[in-house]
Amino acid sequence: MITLETVADLRLSVSTWRSAGQRVALVPTMGNLHEGHLDLVRKAKSLADRVVISIFVNPLQFGEGEDFSSYPRTLINDSDKLSSVGADLLFTPPVSEMYHRPQPLQTKVEVPGLSDLFCGASRPGHFVGVATVVCKLFNMAQPDVALFGEKDYQQLMVIRQMVEDLSLPVEIIGLPTVREVDGLARSSRNGYLTDAERSIAPALYRQLQQSVVELKKGKYDLASLERQAKIRLEAEGLRPDYYAIRNADDLAEPTQDDRSLVILAAAYLGKARLIDNIRVDLE
Repeated sequence: MITLETVADLRLSVSTWRSAGQRVALVPTMGNLHEGHLDLVRKAKSLADRVVISIFVNPLQFGEGEDFSSYPRTLINDSDKLSSVGADLLFTPPVSEMYHRPQPLQTKVEVPGLSDLFCGASRPGHFVGVATVVCKLFNMAQPDVALFGEKDYQQLMVIRQMVEDLSLPVEIIGLPTVREVDGLARSSRNGYLTDAERSIAPALYRQLQQSVVELKKGKYDLASLERQAKIRLEAEGLRPDYYAIRNADDLAEPTQDDRSLVILAAAYLGKARLIDNIRVDLE
């Protein structure tokens, strides 16, 4: 595996592969890699001849008071993990390579509507930062396909919408959330949890599963289901940010006729903000 830091070097490598008729996949990350990331790389290898992984802690998607400066940076360990699963290229640009201008003057990409809901409401500007950096990475690496985890369901939808609206020639693949044995969604921020908090954290996924059971039993008072879920999460020791049952295709409020739903949730636990979701297909 080669490691590069400049866009010029990245483009040179990719152009060489393309000249040989090879298909290129991209897996964008912020590092501190876990098994969920490695699953993305393994899947990418089955879809393309060459796999590029980017590790870039993107300042544009962190708000004031968030954990940009303390976000775990584990490049040496990450590189070893990527080599072990057969990645071809690791792209680790410094901030100055990604953004040549001060943030207030930086050209940005916005996906209106989707970006303003849920995590976007709690973290204003977050999805503008996500869309901007992903769009730049697509332009830099020119991948045929890019892979993302479904744990960040709203993020995946924002990226899909951006690709469609801007006519970007990239196929977007979402992969199911990778979980611990007790159901907790794997996340780079799980490392913020204390031992006591870690024992509480799986309650978020258990509540999502309980809501699925209630929906399949025919309970369709969604406001009541959401309200009761928040009460249960608080009783478990979590502080809910949001808990919402939405149409899985566009995150609109469901009608009685909608059969494909997604339940989205975020909750604070100590220093960590946990997010998760679950799909529901009703008969």
